[in-house]
Amino acid sequence: MRILLVFLFLFPATLWAEAAPPTITATGEGRVAVAPDMATISVGVTTQQKTAAATLAENNKATAAVLERLKADGVAPRDLQTSGLSLSPLWDRQISQSSQNNPPKISGYVASNTIVVRLRDLAKLGEILDSTVGQGANQFNGLSFGLQDPKPSEDAARRAAVADAMARAHLYASAAGVRLGRILSISEPSSRAVPEMAMARMAASDGVPIAEGELSISAQVTIVFAIAAH
Repeated sequence: MRILLVFLFLFPATLWAEAAPPTITATGEGRVAVAPDMATISVGVTTQQKTAAATLAENNKATAAVLERLKADGVAPRDLQTSGLSLSPLWDRQISQSSQNNPPKISGYVASNTIVVRLRDLAKLGEILDSTVGQGANQFNGLSFGLQDPKPSEDAARRAAVADAMARAHLYASAAGVRLGRILSISEPSSRAVPEMAMARMAASDGVPIAEGELSISAQVTIVFAIAAH
């Protein structure tokens, strides 16, 4: 009885292993290059005063002035965001002439606030950078380019990846002397957008010269094919 049960458990697995078709797996890559239509900039406002209250008050005033200037330049409120407000003491670490055991004292405070701006009109980018700095932003934290709607470009990259995977699979099958059968599975590990500054072009602007470059939208697809019986 025990031998019969073991056989019944092993038989389906053995049958499945024999029935599983041989396969060919091909991974394809697709890439499209598109011009960005949106920029994200990060600027900061840093102030310093003797007291914490005075430091925060000055920072709030300067930050409000920068935000108002951005709105006046045509940036929509939904594209403006403040983040990273911080307040830190400044320490006077000079050693007293009368005693070397005196601890350091607070000589003032420094406050910093970050403003993140999404700009949908790249023609104004250089001008807005100029006006923002002139209005009171005294830190520049970074600039990146992107797409307002990346889906069409991502889908184009996916179609190119599928075509590449199909071409590779046919090549593999031909080289191996077999025929491709039906598709068993399709999977997409990832897709991403990265800047290619080697293809940069200078933005037309009266302000800071900007190299917009191109965004390279890439996708990867893995397709598993059955090998058809002769």
